[in-house]
Amino acid sequence: MNKINHPPHYGGDNPYETIKVLESWLSIEELKGFYKGNAIKYISRAGKKGDELEDFKKAKYYIKRLIKMKKFRKLKKLLKE
Repeated sequence: MNKINHPPHYGGDNPYETIKVLESWLSIEELKGFYKGNAIKYISRAGKKGDELEDFKKAKYYIKRLIKMKKFRKLKKLLKE
């Protein structure tokens, strides 16, 4: 089990993992805010609750999801043209 991408205390890698549920239920704008907020949270507290590198990796996880979302929206827009 990956502590960064699929921590066991958030449901692990299963269909009801919290991140998957949020991605299904939230609007695009809500999800974007969720990702940004979590990235900011992990960067701002890096090293204060434990391993600084782990906090930066967690922030990177959410930033990568924002990037994927942006790429997907661009591709979707191109396909509509």
